[in-house]
Amino acid sequence: MQVSGRGHQILAVNTGGSVADPQLKSRGPCPVCKQHFPRLKLGPFLKHCHSCKDDIRQREVSCSPPGRYTNSHLSNKKHRCLLCAKAFGKTGSLEAHLLVHRGEKPHWCSQCDKRFTRNFGLKVHQRIHTGEKPYKCKQCDNRFTQISNLKSHQRSHTGERPYECEQCKKRFSQKGHLSEHQRIHTGEKPLECGQCDRRFASSSGLAMHRRTHTGVKPFECKQCDKCFAQKSNLITHQRTHTGEKPYKCSQCDRCFTRGDGLKSHQRIHTGEKPYECKLCNKAFAHKESVKLHMLRKHHEMFWSSVAPAPV
Repeated sequence: MQVSGRGHQILAVNTGGSVADPQLKSRGPCPVCKQHFPRLKLGPFLKHCHSCKDDIRQREVSCSPPGRYTNSHLSNKKHRCLLCAKAFGKTGSLEAHLLVHRGEKPHWCSQCDKRFTRNFGLKVHQRIHTGEKPYKCKQCDNRFTQISNLKSHQRSHTGERPYECEQCKKRFSQKGHLSEHQRIHTGEKPLECGQCDRRFASSSGLAMHRRTHTGVKPFECKQCDKCFAQKSNLITHQRTHTGEKPYKCSQCDRCFTRGDGLKSHQRIHTGEKPYECKLCNKAFAHKESVKLHMLRKHHEMFWSSVAPAPV
């Protein structure tokens, strides 16, 4: 059998599925008749596939995800992938897409040897080495290597949270944050510390934990040069300089620098006493109150619990 496409040399293909020229790499079998074609020329391959159009159309219906590729969508884009029914407007786009199914990554980075299916992916990756960040946020001047990262960042200004957890309905601005959150429900902890074998659900949790081994404190206060292992601790510390007290009691309008300070204060209104003396079972609203009680009422027992054992 012979097939041809405009501008391409006629290629002979035998019915056994092998290519006449053994030096030409196979594009892969036709999903209908299983014949093989050279991958170097797309035209002959598409011409043959169109000759099997009745079977191909049936395959599109069976393989397309529901609602994803409608008949009108496919008719507007002439070039279709016969393996997943995705449609493309240009043959070059289809050719690049077929590499995904073949597992080929012909484009590689000369600096780190990472490989990519498409040249566009390589160009985006190379910005890691060059430091190029062409996408700029108009509201805060932050810059990004990818437009998708810029769009994700802009949600911090708009407050948009399009990703919702199906179990607790909590919403997130980024899909990755939702995925990490869902591990709370599943109990999954895929990230392991290489030094102590502790496991974590999120990369941020693992990064903070690693600082307990390294002693690194990357967050520095610019006013007093004090350093912190966590950014949240730095933010809380900076309020000692600014006097900011963002946590306000809804019942008496008293304000606090820290969230735990507000929670402790609210026990005055609720009457909650979560801390209990182990000797007399008396309950207290604050942990420090238990220590003071031990010192006053159980003097000897208190000092025996805190004093070092005699040598």
